Amino acid sequence: MVLVICALSSNITFSQSNSLKQNIPLVKYDANVNAPLTTSETNFINEVYGEKANTYVFDRPQRVKDIKNLLRNRVVIMDIPNKANQKKAPLLSQVPLFDYYVKNLKRDTLFNTKTFNPLKYLFNVNGLEGKMYRVDNTNYFILIKSQHEQ
Repeated sequence: MVLVICALSSNITFSQSNSLKQNIPLVKYDANVNAPLTTSETNFINEVYGEKANTYVFDRPQRVKDIKNLLRNRVVIMDIPNKANQKKAPLLSQVPLFDYYVKNLKRDTLFNTKTFNPLKYLFNVNGLEGKMYRVDNTNYFILIKSQHEQ
């Protein structure tokens, strides 16, 4: 009897885990991730990973592809000057820094859309839905698109 119960419960658990896996869509990549890293993208990676950049990024082709996808396709900076169109969002100052590899990593004192390095922050980049953040004391919003939409 115990053997039958164990077999049934493992079958149910296996079925549930398979159905959960099937509901998560595959990550979609635009063709632009096939282009080499730009100088600024390389600098962003080096700024955040420091001496570990080769080990944790550059020597891992899939990691490079994921970072290129994030930087090129999933991070969108929007200027929304009309207060009526602005949504409530967590402030950039509330997002922790990704300072695991470079302990003296600092937040930017001034926000510049051209030099902003999203890799410096522990944004929720792996969720099934996009996430929006507001740059403190500005009309800028940072949208992190889901990796499952493009």
